[in-house]
Amino acid sequence: MIDVTIENFEAEVVAASTQVPVLVDFWAPWCGPCKTLGPVLEKLETDYEGRFTLAKIDSDQEQQLAGMFGIRSIPTCVLMIDGKPVDGFMGAQTEGQLRAFLDKHLPSAGELAAEAETDEAHALLESGDTAAALQKLADALASDPGNDDARFDYVRLLIATGGFEEARALLAEPIKRIPQPLRFEALNQWLQALEFAMSGDNADIARYDAAIAANKRDFDARFDRARGLLAHSQWTLAMDELLEIIMRDKEWNAQAARKLFVAILELLTPPKPKKQDAVPGKTAGGIELVGKNSAEQDEATAMVNSYRRRLSMALN
Repeated sequence: MIDVTIENFEAEVVAASTQVPVLVDFWAPWCGPCKTLGPVLEKLETDYEGRFTLAKIDSDQEQQLAGMFGIRSIPTCVLMIDGKPVDGFMGAQTEGQLRAFLDKHLPSAGELAAEAETDEAHALLESGDTAAALQKLADALASDPGNDDARFDYVRLLIATGGFEEARALLAEPIKRIPQPLRFEALNQWLQALEFAMSGDNADIARYDAAIAANKRDFDARFDRARGLLAHSQWTLAMDELLEIIMRDKEWNAQAARKLFVAILELLTPPKPKKQDAVPGKTAGGIELVGKNSAEQDEATAMVNSYRRRLSMALN
């Protein structure tokens, strides 16, 4: 619980709510219902174990803050998330009513556990401990099976480390959704390309060169060559090969070249940094499994934007 004044409001409520939801309780010492509500809110803050922060504002002493929120009666509670009010209520509430209100907006314990385990997994990847990172991501998904971020990171790392069978099983549900999430479709395209390339000698790039030299419109050879390049982590060369198909025949094989090209772009696009990250630490789509600094991410973004433009020009 935090006592908030006009001096610390910006830091303890606005800024703090970008990290953890903040429930602001406007009260006054003379208010009878406030005396009933306050202890219940404090109990729930303890029970919820960090899922929200309780901030108390004495509306008599902090009339400027009360005016900012348009407080007309007390107690009034306002829930702040990402620096903005998202919901609130007036008057004393039972514990059950308060729990229902909080549960409507707060991440579950499972979601928080999954987020913490995912963050640990990223740190383990930074240190080069891939096996431990895989286990942490498995734990994260077990804690919160509906967490698409944990699922994506886990499947991505499974594919990167050759765990194709488990990756395929974990992709089954998201790729059946309508509409299909682009990032999971991208993983599925990457998985299919790697499974092809790693079957027999399909990853031998040279075997396709003669066929392409003899017939520049041998799109099967070009597409297989692109998949082989992916198996060797030659991302831009794979896109160059796919562009050769797209420029000659946009509709070839139900737009297979465009779909794989878009999947590669999705995987290479640097993710947005988390709010608490001072400097982005994750890599472009997880293709590489170690962290990058801001300059490297800027370079990755520039490369992706360049290939997006080239695709747009090829399609128009």
